[in-house]
Amino acid sequence: MTFRKGFSLGIKSYSKAFKFLRKNRLTWYFLFPLLLNIILFALGYSSTIALSTQWYVYVTDWMNVDSWEFWGSGFLSSVIEIVMYVVVRLLFFLLFAYIGGYIVLILMSPVFAFLSEKVESILTGNEYPFNLKQLLKDIWRGVRLALRNLGIELFLTVILFMLSFIPVIGFFTSIALFFISAYFYGFSFIDYSLERKKMDIKESIAFVKTNKGLSIGNGTIFSLVLLIPFVGVLISSFVSIISVTAATISTTQAFVDNELNQ
Repeated sequence: MTFRKGFSLGIKSYSKAFKFLRKNRLTWYFLFPLLLNIILFALGYSSTIALSTQWYVYVTDWMNVDSWEFWGSGFLSSVIEIVMYVVVRLLFFLLFAYIGGYIVLILMSPVFAFLSEKVESILTGNEYPFNLKQLLKDIWRGVRLALRNLGIELFLTVILFMLSFIPVIGFFTSIALFFISAYFYGFSFIDYSLERKKMDIKESIAFVKTNKGLSIGNGTIFSLVLLIPFVGVLISSFVSIISVTAATISTTQAFVDNELNQ
């Protein structure tokens, strides 16, 4: 499959995916990202409060704030506490914004495994009886692959960051980084289908390298959503349901096309 054809198939599969979910009454899967967002919000809120409080105690002890007796010392102490809280929230937000997509991939992997299997079963008629051992294996594989892709992406991000200081070349680094992210996100979504083809991770990597357009096309929409300020990660968890469905539809079509061309 050519890059252009694969990319087009990956993008077009999104419109088919949403219609597929509605037609086959699978929209209830959107309840999972809703639950995930509630949990992440609760954990994030409580964690940042606890961390900022601990940091404030450490800093005030280091600065010996309790011994301050000058006028306005109480107000200054309150300002320091507020600054600590804001800084911790900001750092948490920046970290979450960067790796939030992979957090979604890891935490939603059990849902993705179920959904991808269900979609392919409807598309092909192939039945996949429930097997707890196989499900756990799929989840572990999805987590491993997400962590692998995150590591590679972080490495490439560092390299592109250094290249960004070079005139002209630096202009293209942000574009390159976007498509790198799209490639790896698409890879993660597609792999659930490849696992059912009995491909190991090495074979899955080879397939995605051969079908880069398909992987980038599938990951592009998800990556674009992550760019939305403040709420990108929250929305992406809902979009990921469509992404997995689109990946399963497009990968199934890709295998059919390959068989016809052989």
